[in-house]
Amino acid sequence: RVNGAIVVLVRNSELDGLRKSMRMFEDRFNRKFKYPYILLNDQNFTQEFRDGVASITNNEVRYGMLDSSLWGYSPSVTPEETDVMLERNKHEYLYGGNLSYRFMCRFQSGLFYHHPLVRDLDWYWRLEPDVEYYCDIDYDPFVFMRDNGIKYGFTIAPRENKKTVKSLWYHTREWIKKNTDMLPEKSLVNWVMGTDGNYNMCHFWSNFEIVDLSLYRSEAYESYFSYLDNAKGFFYERWGDAPVHSIAASLLLAKSEIHWFEDIGYKHPGNMHCPRDEAMHAKCICDANKSY
Repeated sequence: RVNGAIVVLVRNSELDGLRKSMRMFEDRFNRKFKYPYILLNDQNFTQEFRDGVASITNNEVRYGMLDSSLWGYSPSVTPEETDVMLERNKHEYLYGGNLSYRFMCRFQSGLFYHHPLVRDLDWYWRLEPDVEYYCDIDYDPFVFMRDNGIKYGFTIAPRENKKTVKSLWYHTREWIKKNTDMLPEKSLVNWVMGTDGNYNMCHFWSNFEIVDLSLYRSEAYESYFSYLDNAKGFFYERWGDAPVHSIAASLLLAKSEIHWFEDIGYKHPGNMHCPRDEAMHAKCICDANKSY
């Protein structure tokens, strides 16, 4: 095995949804490979929550709290200004007026891997409540990625709501201008950049991602996240971790370092992926005709 873990950001109120996800994840993969779970919450986990999780898995579970350094405002914004923007955006798009959603996006974009329970990991696999895994996974995706020089793995790649990231590409271009020395000669940047030079809204749906954490801990990624964190868009707009991760991966990685796990059937509320390849589909219980 690699030095990796299954990392979940979850609330006490999401126990039933997490148990559902873990039951399928255990049956499809982790009962065989026995990676530890790291559960993170901005509140203390209740004993009811811990007991509920313990009844689902015999694998190690580590519980962590988020302090104000990880779960809070960007240093460039104020609560008062944020409240004004939340009121302005609350009817513009989903979670337009939701403050905790902003905290989550900022945390997942550039802070989660600094948590004491995560910072010593080399790899992580993101799991969320209320997701479904449809296919038996008879190999270790972590090991597959390590052995093939892959740093980012995904299952679904939709388009972002343009209203939520109005200035994200502008600030990305400004960061690029100041940091061309950090960019590799070859990358997958044309996957997120249209022929007109603007962001085409493509992104990896990061509620599922398997990542070599050296990507996020790199000088370039840390610099990019810090630049965005100072640009106020996590709070004054609604920059999600999915477009941030996706743009960064496309800027900093070659095509060969990004992998589509076509054989992992997966559903998050809103979209699902089911393999169309018959050889892959034989291990699945899903309808490929409904696949995103």
